[in-house]
Formats: sequence, C-alpha cells, structure tokens
Amino acid sequence: MQAYVLIKCNTGSEAKIISEFKEIPEVSEINGIWGKHDIFLNVLTRDPQFIDELVKKMRNHPDVTDTYTMHVLYGQGGTIDEEKDV
Repeated sequence: MQAYVLIKCNTGSEAKIISEFKEIPEVSEINGIWGKHDIFLNVLTRDPQFIDELVKKMRNHPDVTDTYTMHVLYGQGGTIDEEKDV
C-alpha cells in the first residue's frame, strides 16, 4: 500500500519534523515544500493499518497542525499500474 501525506506545521518546525519522520523505514520520501502545506511524505508499507497509525502519530505531534492523506489507487494510470511488492 502506498499513500502520500501532506503536513501543515508550526512555522520553523519543518526541519525538526522532517528529521524525526525520515527515520521511519516506511517513509520512502520526505521533503519540505512551498504552498498550502509544509511537508510532503511518500509512505510504502505492506500493512494498510500502518498508514492510519502513522497519520495518528503525526497528528499528535505538538508541531503538526494538520494532515491530508491520499491513498494510491493501483491500476489507474501514472507510473503505478499495479501494486508494488514493498
């Protein structure tokens, strides 16, 4: 299962949050971004419930103010045509 997570956070806490969450093995990509959100994560896992648990952890972080999670729909175009073996 793959998901993209967008995070809004307190100003100035971006580097700290990125440093903390990049240590999670299932986080395959994490970057600071400009715009409505502050941080972008790509999560890959075999356990669908892991994404829910990770997002709960993120939302409980004292510097995270909001999250937006997008689960990938396999087989609907783009570069992912079928579920990858993660």
